[in-house]
Amino acid sequence: MTNDLLYIGIDVSKHHLDVFFSTIGQFLRVSNDPEGIVGLRERLLKDKPSLITLEATGGFQMPAVIDLVTAGLPVAVVNARQVRRFAQALGKLAKTDKIDARTLSEFGQMVKPAVRPLPEEQTRELAALVERRRQLVSILAAEKNRLSACPKSIRSDIEISIAFLKDRIALLDDDLSTRIKESPAWQEQSDLLQSVPGIGSVTATSLLASLPELGRLNRRQIANLVGVAPHCCDSGQWRGQRHIYGGRAKVRKTLYMGALVAIRYNQQIKAYYQKLKAAGKPSKVAIAACARKLLVILNALLKSGQKWQPQVS
Repeated sequence: MTNDLLYIGIDVSKHHLDVFFSTIGQFLRVSNDPEGIVGLRERLLKDKPSLITLEATGGFQMPAVIDLVTAGLPVAVVNARQVRRFAQALGKLAKTDKIDARTLSEFGQMVKPAVRPLPEEQTRELAALVERRRQLVSILAAEKNRLSACPKSIRSDIEISIAFLKDRIALLDDDLSTRIKESPAWQEQSDLLQSVPGIGSVTATSLLASLPELGRLNRRQIANLVGVAPHCCDSGQWRGQRHIYGGRAKVRKTLYMGALVAIRYNQQIKAYYQKLKAAGKPSKVAIAACARKLLVILNALLKSGQKWQPQVS
């Protein structure tokens, strides 16, 4: 049985985990390493908390999250901006590790964020490879920009770097392709995604790795999860401009790039884009709307198990 009154908040940093226990008001600091995490896990297994809340902190939270979830503890990883605004709503303007840990505990108790299952180890490995590829592509773009304006004395060095990066990206692509082919489920999902004009192997792999919920949620839930659903900004008779924010920025970027390609080669997305432009929508707004429509289509395909048909929406 869990202790329904015990809500744990864990503030994560590179070297430490600051833990707050709601029932006794106790703070605990452990090292963010295997030894510290194991000790914390044993303590929490005895206490049986109702919920453990952490922020997504640039990946520093993952070792603790994996360990605690694997042990069967209820863990929710939440958006840092949402928690910060929650703290401001409570009048908490100061920010320290202890204050953040307490705030996370209170956030968990009042908001009760959803406890999501941890992606399987294969999915985490695929996500790590996709992220590494994204990093190398970013470095490659920077090197190409340097090459265009560099003096002759360093041109050859940059060219060597560019060649090396291209080779590494090609090797990663081969590795990603092999992992997809070795999994019948992934291969089937990848084929379904790539049946949509504008979705290539890289985009499909990125979505499989970074959005395992695709095909398991309804259209509104998946749009909110990614952060492509427009949010109202109205007051009285005033109607403000809608904005998209929150969610998974990397997935949103992948969809945005996919939408740019789909606008050229996918007749349904192209027609939708032209309709929005004819209605006076700015280009970025129209592309973002196309990215949302593309996400809804991909979600429907994986849910139905059927390949692309122009009428799918």
